[in-house]
Amino acid sequence: MSNTGGDDRRDGSNGAPGARRPPSIQPKGGVPRASSRSGAGQSSSQPKPVRRSTRPAPQQPAAPVDPPTKVMKPTPASSSSRVAPPSIQPGSRKPATPGTAEQRARAAEAYRGSEPGSTPPGTLQSPARTSSKRRKKRRPVRTILTAALLVLVIGLGVTWVWVESRLNHVDALSGAADTPGETYLIVGSDSRDGWKDDGTEGARTDTIMVLHKPEDGPVALISIPRDSYVEIPGNGSGKINAAYAWGGAPLLVETVEQLTGLTIDHYIEVGFSGVVGIVNAIGGVELCLDYDVDDVKSHLEWKAGCHKVHGKKALAFARMRYSDPLGDIGRTQRQQQVIAAVADGILSPATFLNPFRAYKIADAGLDAFAVDEDTHTLDLVQAALVFNSARGSGAVTGTPPIASMNYRVGGQSTVLLDPDTIDSFWDKIANGEFEAGSEVGGVE
Repeated sequence: MSNTGGDDRRDGSNGAPGARRPPSIQPKGGVPRASSRSGAGQSSSQPKPVRRSTRPAPQQPAAPVDPPTKVMKPTPASSSSRVAPPSIQPGSRKPATPGTAEQRARAAEAYRGSEPGSTPPGTLQSPARTSSKRRKKRRPVRTILTAALLVLVIGLGVTWVWVESRLNHVDALSGAADTPGETYLIVGSDSRDGWKDDGTEGARTDTIMVLHKPEDGPVALISIPRDSYVEIPGNGSGKINAAYAWGGAPLLVETVEQLTGLTIDHYIEVGFSGVVGIVNAIGGVELCLDYDVDDVKSHLEWKAGCHKVHGKKALAFARMRYSDPLGDIGRTQRQQQVIAAVADGILSPATFLNPFRAYKIADAGLDAFAVDEDTHTLDLVQAALVFNSARGSGAVTGTPPIASMNYRVGGQSTVLLDPDTIDSFWDKIANGEFEAGSEVGGVE
């Protein structure tokens, strides 16, 4: 049958012979299809028909469709009875799709009118807001610490002024040119000249110690025997403690400077009555001696061993000489033991943690001390630190080299320092050349 107006020409051809029909109207019965390359008049640019596949197209998995967001409209009820939208329901593991902008706006309207700063149920607070609350909680602790620090600073300032006002100053330094390092002259005296008069005549010094901190090397604490026979500027030769009796602190400083070659930077004098007060203030000290003593002149009675003693007995322990087989040398060793024990008590944590104990010690100590005009509170603190290091195992301790313990001059017994080695000895002290922890000097 001819089809005059309804020819199925879906490929857009004009029905000419040899034209290719679409696959849907290809003749059945095994008639071969004409090649697109046959025919002289065939155009090479004619598009190739798409062969329809008989296999079913693979099905793509359908995209999951989230359920529509249900927007909760506000009701006239109070804000506490409102129910959160699904997107912020408490306990929900996965919030629902927020929906369109209009839906989100409506959800936000549902929570308007709630308390300022409130958080909808099921919503986590931001880290910034949480840290802000923690800072608010820490403010009382910070305030207490700040107040405590302020009180401590004020207390230290008041104590500093109080100590400075209580210091006893004496004229002592010679004004000689400085020498390297820092040098302290520590004197134990039975006189209180320059502060208060206790009626003692013929003031003497039982303890003379040179504390030197070199620029490089160990700290040295050297005790000079009180009967050392030395030159006294303007007075010839004599026992070194006579310099104090003849000219007080200034002449003693000049004598020590001439002997040692070191310029004294700080002068510290301790009265014997002050030793008693300080030892009592710290509650006593432990002292050791390996032999029995019953000394009439110092009134010291001692059983061999270590004992905790208080002020008067500690003073007798430091003064005793005639019952000591080493004489003046033994006494200087015991004096250093007393000073070390006192320093342990003053610098102990119990003193710093107990204001009443600290005040009691400071009150007793300041009455016992006298310092040169250029020494102030900070210098005393530095001196305590240097002296504390001199008590350690890395310090150099001892006496100058001694040639004779019984050098007779005008019928008196004196201590003769070794003239051949004394100068080199003090040079090594000044330069820090002795080995740390060594005990130097003594009887040759």
